[in-house]
Amino acid sequence: MSVLADLEPRVIMDFFDTLTQIPRGSENEKAVSDWVVQFAKDRGLEYHQDDLWCVLVRKPATPGYEDAPTLILHGHLDMVCAKDDDVEFDFLTQGLNLLRDGDYITADGTSLGADNGIGVAYILALLDSSDIPHPPLEAVLTSMEEKGKVGGANFDTSLLRGTRMIDFNWITDEEILAGCGGDVSAVIDIPAEWEAPDDPDLVARTLTVHGLTGGHCEFDIHLERINAIILLARALNAMLAQGFDLRIDAPFGGAQNNVIAADAQVTVVVSSGEADALEVAMKDVVETVASEYEIADPNVRIDLTPADMPERVFSRNATRRLTRAVVLIPNGVVSWSLKIRGIVECSSNLGTVRPTEEGCRLMVTITSGVTSRKHDVLDRMRALAELAGNGVTIEQYGHDAPEFPYVEDSPLLELAKRAYRESYGREPNVQVSNCSLELGMFSRRLPGLDTISIGTELHWLHSKDEKFSISSVQGTWKFIQTLIPTLR
Repeated sequence: MSVLADLEPRVIMDFFDTLTQIPRGSENEKAVSDWVVQFAKDRGLEYHQDDLWCVLVRKPATPGYEDAPTLILHGHLDMVCAKDDDVEFDFLTQGLNLLRDGDYITADGTSLGADNGIGVAYILALLDSSDIPHPPLEAVLTSMEEKGKVGGANFDTSLLRGTRMIDFNWITDEEILAGCGGDVSAVIDIPAEWEAPDDPDLVARTLTVHGLTGGHCEFDIHLERINAIILLARALNAMLAQGFDLRIDAPFGGAQNNVIAADAQVTVVVSSGEADALEVAMKDVVETVASEYEIADPNVRIDLTPADMPERVFSRNATRRLTRAVVLIPNGVVSWSLKIRGIVECSSNLGTVRPTEEGCRLMVTITSGVTSRKHDVLDRMRALAELAGNGVTIEQYGHDAPEFPYVEDSPLLELAKRAYRESYGREPNVQVSNCSLELGMFSRRLPGLDTISIGTELHWLHSKDEKFSISSVQGTWKFIQTLIPTLR
């Protein structure tokens, strides 16, 4: 029996439980999209499903609300797939194993998908309800939000009639989000200049960085956690600086572009005479890094283990080019806002490295509340690629997501603040964040769209430690049930 079986609110927990059993990582949303379509068919609701598996579901107004402006409900279907190093789990085919720890729900060794599964559950509950008065509803559930906001960028907004939108993708019940940043991603391709490791004196080792916390590239970037890909390159650069004659193959790390990389590995080829000294030198690197990050990432580990000799390796120059480029890529907090104290204005995250036929590919996501800032960082990366030369290229990936500007006199925000006070007995914090959501994509294409975002207490998003608060779900659902009937 599911750990959610006896928890209230029953309707939210049931829908979320169902979602956890449908594989729905980014680019694998067909099954969950089809499930939503069947949900709409079973209830006689109008629906539209596009080629990217985004779904629009319409529900008519309840009696007395027919003339009220249509309300758009927004969430995203996909989740980030992250897991423990030692967990055998196939996100393409398996449902999640849920655990309860007091007031929190988490998954056994994997990410939970509460981002944005809990938000989608609220939307489904509203579409399913028979006792909550509401205006005409348009539920927009997008795909590939976690990977370049592809669904939101391509969704046909001409289908929408709504003039107000509530997004359910925020991460706390303490705030109402009234403005947020945008982001842009890029891929950097680095050629290998392949060589054959045909010297019989060579040996291969797998260099692995693991034990890191990882996390969300926006909400956790200010916590100064280690990026495993950056650390991998740093360790290799340290070895090169000490005179080790290294070649590498198959660099691999990170879960997704918007996740702080928690693991990375590469095959290292050295002479047999250098192997023992390399292991000793690597231990010195671990001790140094552990001291630097004893608070932010205290469980960092770097291991060297025997490996099969690869058929080909990066050339000496290509090895140095890759490691030097990685440590020079802007990563972490770029700037802090001077308008809103304590808020990151711009940040950059090197999310993944993957081997390719030509060498390897890096993927970076830049987030900013100021469009020009993120473009400046992207231009700096272009300059780095140009300086590296030798076939290194950089291209924008996905869509340039605009920021969602704060509107001080938003009528929807005022109604939400009033409902919040009634539900919680306290004043909400109205937040403007540097994080990037799909809200700017909709507000830019639907001029005058009145928008807010609300959510539930979530922690450690985009990581194996992701969890949500049961009591927060209860409070948020009460808030939603109080707010929706006021939207006449």
